[in-house]
Amino acid sequence: MRRGQARRIIAELKRADKLKWLTAENSKIMRLAAAYLQTHEAHLNYVLFKELGLPLGSGFVESTCKWLIQQRFKGVGMRWSEFGFNALLHLRIEYVNGRFDSLFNE
Repeated sequence: MRRGQARRIIAELKRADKLKWLTAENSKIMRLAAAYLQTHEAHLNYVLFKELGLPLGSGFVESTCKWLIQQRFKGVGMRWSEFGFNALLHLRIEYVNGRFDSLFNE
């Protein structure tokens, strides 16, 4: 897909779905994969994204999550309820974005 062949890959998945030696479960997986890729085809234009200088991998997002969330919320002995975690996460995001003080009116 990084070479601009998303449509070709989708077409090949659709053709492969009809192979007689595939199990019913494998055939279903092929159909689901083809449908998913076809739905998200606009997001697979890696050639254009590379020309625009956009990052193609997930490393940037994973690194940001580690820095933003894990560093603060996964300390030794820390336990959070879902409600408590979500509340603190929103505060953390506002702090990181420099908008923390705007949450509190004087």
